[in-house]
Amino acid sequence: MTITKEDELDGLKEIGRIVSNTMHTMAKAIEPGMTTAELDDIGRELLEREGAVSAPQSAYDFPGATCISVNEEIAHGIPGDRVIASGDLVNIDVSASKNGLFADTGATFRVGKVRPSLDQLCRDGKRAMQIGIKEVRSNRPLANIGNAIGRFAADRDYTLIRNLASHGVGRSLHEYPNEIATWPTRSDRRRINKGLVLTVEPFLSKGGLWATDGDDGWTLYSEPQAPVVQYEHTVVATDKGAIVVTMPG
Repeated sequence: MTITKEDELDGLKEIGRIVSNTMHTMAKAIEPGMTTAELDDIGRELLEREGAVSAPQSAYDFPGATCISVNEEIAHGIPGDRVIASGDLVNIDVSASKNGLFADTGATFRVGKVRPSLDQLCRDGKRAMQIGIKEVRSNRPLANIGNAIGRFAADRDYTLIRNLASHGVGRSLHEYPNEIATWPTRSDRRRINKGLVLTVEPFLSKGGLWATDGDDGWTLYSEPQAPVVQYEHTVVATDKGAIVVTMPG
C-alpha cells in the first residue's frame, strides 16, 4: 500500500495502536504455568473489543487469533496446550485489520530471568529492527534495510534467518513489495516510494540460517537449531524517514 491521503495514515495508526496494545497487554499477562491458548484468548478478546479482525485467521485460516512461538518455535506458533515456563522466550506476533486497513507487529519477550546470552540476543534483536527502520526513507534502495541489519549482525557474530522476510502491508496482510530482505543482498534494485507501507522484522539468531516447517503445517523452527528472536513494526516511508504506526497508545 502507498499512503496518499491523511485519513489513510490515520486509519493505519488506529489499527497499529490496536495491534501494539494487544501485543503489550498479552506480554504483561504472561505468567509461568499458563498455556499459549490462554494467552491467545487474551489477544482475541482485546481485538474483538476494538472491532479488529485477526489477520492470520481471516487471510489464512490460521488456528489462533495471534501467533505465539516459544523457544525453539521461531514463528507462526499455534496457540495450544503448551505451558509457558520461567526462562522461556515467547514471541508474540499480532496482525489485524479494521476498516480495510492492516497492521502487523511482533516482539520476543523474556519470561522471568533468562540466560545472559539470551537477554543480550533480545536487546540486540530490537536494535537490529531499529537499525533497519532508520533505512526507511523515500527513494532509498529497499536493500539498504537488509544491508544495514546484516552489518550489525556480522559485527556481533549473529546470523539472520534468510527465508523470513519483511513485506508490504496495508490493504492486506502481505502485499507488494512481497519480500523485503532483512539480510544482505545485492540483487534487489527496487527503491522505496513515498508513502510505502511495510514491515521491518529481522529474525536475529545465534547460529540459525533458515526457517523450516514443523509437523503441524504452521510452526517454523530454526535450521540449524539455535536461539532466534524477532521484533517487528509496521512503518510508512516519508521524505524525512519512517513513521512507525504500531505504537501503543
